[in-house]
Amino acid sequence: MPKRVTVVGAGPAGLMASIQAARRGFDVTLTDKNDRPGKKLLITGKGRCNITNDCDIDTFLANVPRNGRFLYGALSRFPPREAMRFFREEGVALTVERGRRVFPESGKARDIVDALCRAASAAGVSYVKANVRSLPALPVILATGGASYPHTGSDGGGYALASAAGHTVTPPEASIVPLLSRDIFIEGAAGLTLKNVAIDGEVGEMLITHTGLSGPLILGASARWRKGDDIVIDLKPGLSREQLDARLVRDFALRGPQLLSNALRGVLPAPLIPPILAKAEVAPGIKACETDKQARRRIVDVMKAARVAITDKAPLSEAIVTRGGVRADEIKPATMESKKQDGLHFAGEIIDVDAYTGGYNLHIALCTGYAAGMGVGA
Repeated sequence: MPKRVTVVGAGPAGLMASIQAARRGFDVTLTDKNDRPGKKLLITGKGRCNITNDCDIDTFLANVPRNGRFLYGALSRFPPREAMRFFREEGVALTVERGRRVFPESGKARDIVDALCRAASAAGVSYVKANVRSLPALPVILATGGASYPHTGSDGGGYALASAAGHTVTPPEASIVPLLSRDIFIEGAAGLTLKNVAIDGEVGEMLITHTGLSGPLILGASARWRKGDDIVIDLKPGLSREQLDARLVRDFALRGPQLLSNALRGVLPAPLIPPILAKAEVAPGIKACETDKQARRRIVDVMKAARVAITDKAPLSEAIVTRGGVRADEIKPATMESKKQDGLHFAGEIIDVDAYTGGYNLHIALCTGYAAGMGVGA
């Protein structure tokens, strides 16, 4: 008779763990609160699903700010190129985009979910909808996710199961999440999308909301943000200060009789002009031709480094990724097995390991799921 294993949580980690265990001959029962697997996976990357990053292991670990070395074994056994090969063998065409981010060529997360489900079904995995409140008979793989987007089933319930087994759980907090602000920069600009702006040298898109800042660039920056930090935005990364200053000189000469607030509409969205002038300490009511060199240079300085005060991160429920979880030093890195309870394995976001944006977090789920599925019963 085949050995039995229960996998709790049907996200990418649980699905990958189930596939590998079933391929090794285990009778696998995959459980989840939802009717179908992969509910949270369907909404990642705005529904496009940045599944991994086409980089080497050292580059990958450089994007894991805490407990990165814990992942070395799992990454070595299932590196990004293996993940790409897995999905291609399951019929998913992939594309590599800016920053070596890997997406399904279709731009649909559903293709990734369907590929994992097909592989699980082909391996003989049984799926059962269930809200697991106590640890099933061992062996068990806990892949219940973190505590973000609780409506998808990722509500932190796995932490209680881990604690009951004697594990220490680092309190969860938001990692990749919108940022809250009451800065003048966002006043009157809610709903404005800024494309091709830069933060810390990374160019991308951001959104100004009623409560602060969001969008891909901000979500990436939020993983590095710490209490008391400001966000500094380069609104014109394609231009040097000298080039931008020369552009303003031309615009102000062309629009000399116009108010400065109108003359700047050639380089800035209208909602941003009042806060930029306020930060530059330049009166909006003067004419373009009346703007002296010092005032113009201050405007350039603010446009190249608009400093926005951040009050906090948005709530954990709005986060894409959870920071915290079961302590990595209580888990065997080769097999993801508990050091406290034989037969108990962990995979994915329930572990206290998280990364920056770029496909790294989803690959952590995949490679730890692979390690758990290959390690169970070993």
